[in-house]
Amino acid sequence: MLAEQLLRLTRRVYRIQKRHLERHELGITPAQSRLLRTLAHFGSPPRMADLAARLEVVPRAVTTLVDALEAGGRVRRVPDPANRRVIRIELTDEGHRALRELHAARRSAAEEILAPLTEEQRGVLGGLLDTLVDGAPVPGC
Repeated sequence: MLAEQLLRLTRRVYRIQKRHLERHELGITPAQSRLLRTLAHFGSPPRMADLAARLEVVPRAVTTLVDALEAGGRVRRVPDPANRRVIRIELTDEGHRALRELHAARRSAAEEILAPLTEEQRGVLGGLLDTLVDGAPVPGC
């Protein structure tokens, strides 16, 4: 029962996030959004293989996502300064702007999802989610 509830919530979060992304008219899919967010967390432009590993997908999936984001001017392929045979992926100014918009869309989607909860319930849920994400016990729960 609990597993089914979690799966239903995951699907609901995905649908709501997708709707908010569409509202912002960015033309970015949830998968492209995830790639942009992941790319932003690298200290320097990663290789495609690095992105695939971090996203836990096959390299071909990353190529497809990068192709679409590059066509939209959000990322670009650049040669590695130390090895010209290696291609790295970096965010463009448009990519950084899209990330700010994505952050706003995700924040508004989260507010919609959490709207039925009181502040106390949100605090309890936050603690429980921390436990599930980090695997550490929550004091007082």
